[in-house]
Amino acid sequence: MTTGSIKDRLPAPGGPLPHLVSTAPFNPQSAEDLTEAQRNLYLASQWRLMWWKFKRHRLAVASGAILIVLYAAIAIVEFLAPYNDQTINIDFIRAPPQSVHIFHEGRLTAPFVYGLSYKLNMDDLKREYTDDTSKRYPIRFFCRGDSYRFWGLIEGDLHLVCPAHDGTLFLLGTDRLGRDMLSRMIYGGRISLTIGLIGISISFVLGIIIGGLAGYYGGKFDMITQRAIEVIQSLPHIPLWLALSSIMPPNWSPLLVYFGITLILGLMDWTGLARAVRSKLLSLREDDYVTAAQLMGASTGRIVFRHLVPGFMSHLIASATITIPSMILGETALSFLGLGLRPPITSWGVMLNEAQNINVVALYPWLMLPVVPVIIVILAFNFLGDGLRDAADPYH
Repeated sequence: MTTGSIKDRLPAPGGPLPHLVSTAPFNPQSAEDLTEAQRNLYLASQWRLMWWKFKRHRLAVASGAILIVLYAAIAIVEFLAPYNDQTINIDFIRAPPQSVHIFHEGRLTAPFVYGLSYKLNMDDLKREYTDDTSKRYPIRFFCRGDSYRFWGLIEGDLHLVCPAHDGTLFLLGTDRLGRDMLSRMIYGGRISLTIGLIGISISFVLGIIIGGLAGYYGGKFDMITQRAIEVIQSLPHIPLWLALSSIMPPNWSPLLVYFGITLILGLMDWTGLARAVRSKLLSLREDDYVTAAQLMGASTGRIVFRHLVPGFMSHLIASATITIPSMILGETALSFLGLGLRPPITSWGVMLNEAQNINVVALYPWLMLPVVPVIIVILAFNFLGDGLRDAADPYH
């Protein structure tokens, strides 16, 4: 290009600059030079962008699938468990896990377990179980077994898996009363998993309301709220949990104890969320759309919950996935120490309470198996939280 051609394109002194960009509204659907992927990207909503980014975090997707399966299973624990959680087998106290076999004498057969025979070791008074290969007990599916009340309301006896009519099926062994460990772990999941959801609901309500009002109003209310949060956070959690749990009357029903523990966990974990909500609202309350809502006469509640809170809802979701594991661990710790849930309620913490004696653990290691679902759930929630936290800002 020559110098003369450039001078010809320059505007006259003081004149307007020529438009080099089209002023027509941009319509991705009519843009001919865009690929289909680019067009979909321009038209995608924020939630769709978040989903696309979340799907790229494979560990978070797998963790989410595991949690969905676990939480779906707690709705039908009575059907999934081979036995009722309180069924006692006196002849098989602390029996080891039974192995499932599909071959017998070199031939492929339906799944079965061998019978158990035992003798008492007079040196340590331990029952020593051995497989009795002369007895084969086929495993039944979609069968009639122990009776139960579905969610405490409907009578039933249909199970996914059952032992043979005259046999046993202890896939994870039995405890000191001869109760099936697998069935109790399935039943315990309903308590241990839901206690986190109910506790986080209480924590969210307190955290969003108190933190939202402190961040929106500021001033003396904010100062009083922050000092109260600092006092609560300075208290050691485990001794405080123990003190609050010991206050509950021993004659309370298991249901009242369950809700009492849930309330304690919710009241202890709202402070961190309240501070996060406060900091977000302090930065958002000066934005123009908040001023516009105030000038239009919107109430404080509408501004906070309709305009401000949805602006960082993704952050709240990520916080929930991190807080729920701490509540599950709190219930497990309290029940393990004997100050949380108590029998006849079945939870993973209550089951671990029986494994406090190191001699018992050394002789019957399967009593420690309830710690496995606790670890799986904690890791799944943490990995899911990582994925949600990365997907919370899809434009990053």
